[in-house]
Amino acid sequence: MYISVVVAKPLFTRFTYAFDPTLLHIEVGMRVVVPFGTKEITAFTVEVISEIEEASYAIKDVIKVVDKEPLFTHYHIKLAVWMSKFYFCSEGEALSAMIPSKKREKDLDESFGADYETLTISEDKLSNDQRNAVEGVLSSKESLHYLYGITGSGKTEVFFHIATNVIKQGKQVIYLVPEITLTYQLVTQLSTRFQNRVAILHSKMSGSQRLKEWKRIQRKEVDIIIGARSAIFAPIHNLGLIIIDEEHEQTYKAGNTPRYHARQVAQKIASVHNSKIVMGSATPSLEAWAMMKEGQVVRHNLTERVSGGNLPEVTVVDMLQEKEMISRLLSKRMKETLLNKRQVILFLNRRGFSYFFHCNSCGYEMSCPHCSVSLTYHKSEHTMVCHYCNYKTRPIRVCPTCSSLDVGYGGFGTQMVEEEIQKKFPHATICRIDADVSKKKGEVKDILDRFQKGEIDILLGTQMVAKGLNFPKVDLVGIVLADSALNLPDFRSQERTFSLILQVSGRSGRYNNEGKVIVQTYHAQNFAIQMATSNNPTDFYETELQVRKETQFPPYSRLVNMVVRGKVKAVCEKEINAIGALATAAIKHLPKDVVDLIGLSECPIEKINNNWRFHLMLRSKDVKSLLQVVSYIQHNHKVVRNTYLEIDVDPLHIL
Repeated sequence: MYISVVVAKPLFTRFTYAFDPTLLHIEVGMRVVVPFGTKEITAFTVEVISEIEEASYAIKDVIKVVDKEPLFTHYHIKLAVWMSKFYFCSEGEALSAMIPSKKREKDLDESFGADYETLTISEDKLSNDQRNAVEGVLSSKESLHYLYGITGSGKTEVFFHIATNVIKQGKQVIYLVPEITLTYQLVTQLSTRFQNRVAILHSKMSGSQRLKEWKRIQRKEVDIIIGARSAIFAPIHNLGLIIIDEEHEQTYKAGNTPRYHARQVAQKIASVHNSKIVMGSATPSLEAWAMMKEGQVVRHNLTERVSGGNLPEVTVVDMLQEKEMISRLLSKRMKETLLNKRQVILFLNRRGFSYFFHCNSCGYEMSCPHCSVSLTYHKSEHTMVCHYCNYKTRPIRVCPTCSSLDVGYGGFGTQMVEEEIQKKFPHATICRIDADVSKKKGEVKDILDRFQKGEIDILLGTQMVAKGLNFPKVDLVGIVLADSALNLPDFRSQERTFSLILQVSGRSGRYNNEGKVIVQTYHAQNFAIQMATSNNPTDFYETELQVRKETQFPPYSRLVNMVVRGKVKAVCEKEINAIGALATAAIKHLPKDVVDLIGLSECPIEKINNNWRFHLMLRSKDVKSLLQVVSYIQHNHKVVRNTYLEIDVDPLHIL
């Protein structure tokens, strides 16, 4: 007997191996270990064949079988084929992104953490908006729905009620959240509602833990699957609903091959299973807003906070008039909040102590020798760190360019803000949540538990504190610097700034009318900041859509970003020019102006981890023509040794 397998490498072919059925039991969906070149690797069985045509080469034998029973199905294989064509990865790479990596199962840690979203509402206590949304989704024949509501308007409870109804019909639900921290929050609530028929899947679990949950789903012991983007691949058998909470979040897009977007994969899966998708956010992505406007997605509005609290009072502070990183107004409001025994959240999307270290005499700046970025000073370790490749070194004492001793740091990160507020409020309990803290296992969960219990007065953090968390005692949110996304060379920078301000502001005053938000900025007149702080989403979206239409950027076009990276700059530049020539040749065979080639140049961040980076962008209103050009390039260009071609369909970042 023979099997056809695919491997988790960028190889666009299936490989054939032989096995003796009296010695080995192999089915489609099992992993096997096979000889591959000079190595032994794990492969995915996609077909079992009784006979094959005579081959001109010796067919090697399977070494061993990893699984006792199939781990994936024909459904996953078909999905992998689609992903390989749409995202330009191999079938093996697509399957590898779906399937747990380990052989043995391991129990999950059952201590899921505090119930941060403490509010639960019975059916008869739903608001009119909530009830209309639930009934609207369940009675509709349309497959795509959107819960558009202000922060604190009870979207989670609407999701719960729709999910409960779908499960009563004997169907399964996949519930996607953007941040892994939020999966535990949901599991805590849903385990009691659904008699523990809940599974959790995300990439930060060990392979063994994922395997255990995966097999529970396969055995039909689960009604609802909760997780970050990779949970979309769960081995469901009777799918009725996919929920995408905080749809606007960039974490739904994978950063490595295959560079899939969970929303796009969800739409493909929903069409196969004839199931519904319900998305939700207070700040929809511009693409989702356009789809709602054009009637491609049914919109359900939630206009009031279910707990009765009004939207917080927002004040903008022009930092050009301030001398310290914590403005006089923010400092005053923090003092008032703490005196009232209430809590404060401070947000800054920049970790570390200072943003750069430089010479005040000649302007020399310490940058990473491996990446085209400045090093960030981490005071607790007295170390300069690259946030791209994790390179570390000590700060300079003497400028290497002009020998000046006048060197120091500039800008500020979460560590410096933490030090500053400790000086200003010595009696307050202060904790910080950022990528540095989250490296310690269980640390984030512990801090959030303590904050929920009121043991922490001031919570300082990066984007981790901006997503979905609901703390009743928070009366003040301070956005220490609202400008971090504005200076990026990216057409989405305004959208990101607007969304972040509105989302972070929504953490304040959820259960009373005392909520206040202080937004500190050096760009007080910026349109996105003005619209976010005045709570004017409609004007922002309509204006931004007009800008995108005039510039022909998404949602009025589709993009593919092709990046060549490698150790030798000249080779990478030569490669991207060769790809550009192929793209030009392919475009000539299409009707005029159907596909545009834009931005053939070095990437905005030219070097990361000793790899030089060059890119070109393809743009079109017709996705079929766009993919046709990329496919032509992929099939006609062999990437030279030690360089890599990354293809990103519908990129969220172009840095």
